[in-house]
Amino acid sequence: MLSIEKLFHVKEAGSTVKTEALAGITTFMTMAYILMVNSGMFAELPGVSYNAIYIATAISACIGTVLIGLMANLPLAQASAMGSNAFFVYTVCFGFGLSYANALLLVLLDGILFILLTVTGLRRKIFEAIPTAVRVAIPAGVGLFIAFIGLKDAGIVVADPSTFVSLASFNLLSGNVAWKDIMPMLVTLAAVVAIAVLTCRKVKGAVLWGILGGTALYYLLGLTIPEFYRGVASNLNLNPFAAFRDFGTQAFGKVFTEGFDFSHYLADHSTMELVVLVATTALAFCLVDMFDTIGTLYGACARGNLLTEKGEVPNLDKAMLADAIATACGAVCGTSTVSSYVEASTGIAEGGKTGLAAMVTGALFFISMFLSPVAMLVPGCATAAALIYVGIMMMNCARNIDWLKTDEAVPAFLTLAMMPMTYNISYGIAFGVISYTLISVFTGKAGSVKAGTWVIAALFTVMFFVTH
Repeated sequence: MLSIEKLFHVKEAGSTVKTEALAGITTFMTMAYILMVNSGMFAELPGVSYNAIYIATAISACIGTVLIGLMANLPLAQASAMGSNAFFVYTVCFGFGLSYANALLLVLLDGILFILLTVTGLRRKIFEAIPTAVRVAIPAGVGLFIAFIGLKDAGIVVADPSTFVSLASFNLLSGNVAWKDIMPMLVTLAAVVAIAVLTCRKVKGAVLWGILGGTALYYLLGLTIPEFYRGVASNLNLNPFAAFRDFGTQAFGKVFTEGFDFSHYLADHSTMELVVLVATTALAFCLVDMFDTIGTLYGACARGNLLTEKGEVPNLDKAMLADAIATACGAVCGTSTVSSYVEASTGIAEGGKTGLAAMVTGALFFISMFLSPVAMLVPGCATAAALIYVGIMMMNCARNIDWLKTDEAVPAFLTLAMMPMTYNISYGIAFGVISYTLISVFTGKAGSVKAGTWVIAALFTVMFFVTH
C-alpha cells in the first residue's frame, strides 16, 4: 500500500484504492468494444486476421494505458483510435493502395515524429496552425465517416449504379432478398437503439452491452436460418493461444520486415507520387491523432474536475509523450495510432483521480488477450452498431461551429462532408485547410493566415495534383 501511495499519491488526490479500482474497471467496460471493432475492421485487409489484430489491439492498449498511468498519473486509458483505424484501413490501404505493412510504417513514423514534437514542444504549435473551423470540424467529419462505414458493414447502405449509394431492401415479399440477409441488418439497428437507451439510462458500458446484446440476438435469430450454426461451428477455435500464433506471424514486426517494401505501389506510380503520398498521409495521421489526443485529454479531465487552476491538463506533456510512445509501440504490434479515449471520463465520474485507475484498466486489457475465442463469436453486425453509435457521439463538436459565419462555415462543412463523401479523412482535412486559405486571401485576410497553415495547404495541394 505504501508503494502505491508513493507512486500514485492516491490519498493526496482525495481518493482510495477501492475507488481507483472501480474507476479502472468502469473505464475498461466502456471502451472494451475497441477490441472487437478494431479487429473486425482490420480483418478486411488481406494477409491479416481478426485474431492477430485482437492481440495487437489488446497489447497496445495495455502498453498505452499503463504508460499514461505511470508517466502522467492520470486516470485515463489508451487504445487504437477510432477514426485513425478507419483512415488506416479504408483510405491508406484500400484507397491509396498501400499494403498493411506500408501503412504500419507511416504509423511508426507518426509515433516517432510525435515523440520528437512533444519533447521539443512543437506539437502544440502544429495544432495551433490548423484553422479553428477545420480543427473543430475534424472530429465531426471522422464521426460521419465511421458511421458510414458501420452502415456499410451492416449491409444497410449499399452501392447503387445511379445514385452511388442507397438503402438495402427489407422487403421479403419482393422475392429479391432473403431473411438471412435482412436479419443482420435488423440486429444492427436493434443494437444501436439498445446502446442509445442504455446510455440515456446512464448504464455503464452501454456500447459493450449493446454489442453483447446484439450478439445474443444474432444467435437467437440464427435458429430461424438453416445451416446457420453449422457455418458458425466450422469457424470456431476455442484455443486462446491460436490468436497469439497469428499475431506473431501476421502482425508483430511486419512494419520492419515488409513495411519498407513499396514495390507494389511503385509498379503503378512514380517515386515522386510516393514521396508526396507518404508526406501528406503521415501529416493526416498526425493531425487526426493530435486533435483526438488533445481534445480527449481536455474533455475527460474537464468532466472530472481534474484540470489545474489555469484550466490545463495536469502533466499534459507527459500524457502526450505516453500517447506518442504508445503509437510507436502499436505500429510494431501491428495496429493503427494509439490515443487516449474519452470513455475514460466514465471512470473519472466513478471517482478515479490517479494513474492507479489506469493501471487497473491496463491489467484488464492484458487479461482480455486470453479471451479471443469469446471475442471471435461477436458478429460484424453487432460491432457495426458500435461504429454507428461512436460516429453519432463524435458529431457533438459541430455545435461549436458558427454556421452563420461564411468564412468559418465553408471550411468546416467541406472538412466534415468530404470525409464520408470521398471515403477519405485526409481529403476532408485538405479541402478544409485549402478553402480556409483561399477565402482568407480573397477577402483581404491573408495576413491572418499562419505560416504553418500555408505549408499544410501547400502540401495538400501538391497531393491532389501529383497523387490523385
